[in-house]
Amino acid sequence: MKTILAAIDFSDVTEGLVDRAGEMARACGATLYLLHVEPPEPDFVGYGAGPQHVRDQVARDAVQHFKEENSLCGKLREEGIDAHGRVLQGPVVEKILEEAGKLGADLIVVGSHGHGAVYNLLVGSVSEGVLSRATCPVLVVPARRS
Repeated sequence: MKTILAAIDFSDVTEGLVDRAGEMARACGATLYLLHVEPPEPDFVGYGAGPQHVRDQVARDAVQHFKEENSLCGKLREEGIDAHGRVLQGPVVEKILEEAGKLGADLIVVGSHGHGAVYNLLVGSVSEGVLSRATCPVLVVPARRS
């Protein structure tokens, strides 16, 4: 295994996911890519890409996530792991799979928030979307229970 792609969302799952992906990368001597996908800007009727204040907030969030991701990569590098970050914007599942293909990922690591079947039916699940369409193995890291 040479390349691991870990999809992060800065939720309560992220810390455990990065820990597991880092352990695997260290054990295999693999390069670890942390990928955060910002959702596409919402379209508003009559506004096209959305009002300016919404676009400004999306940009601020992306910058903050980029900084947080760089910090995570720095910590991983201090542990001797070859870690790199990526922040993209678009449909989350599609961007994860697209980036995995570009990188030639041998493994994709995603998190599970532990929502029930009804939630996933109504809202959808990134983990499920990646699992059902990935062409490489996928590791799903569950949320830590308190």
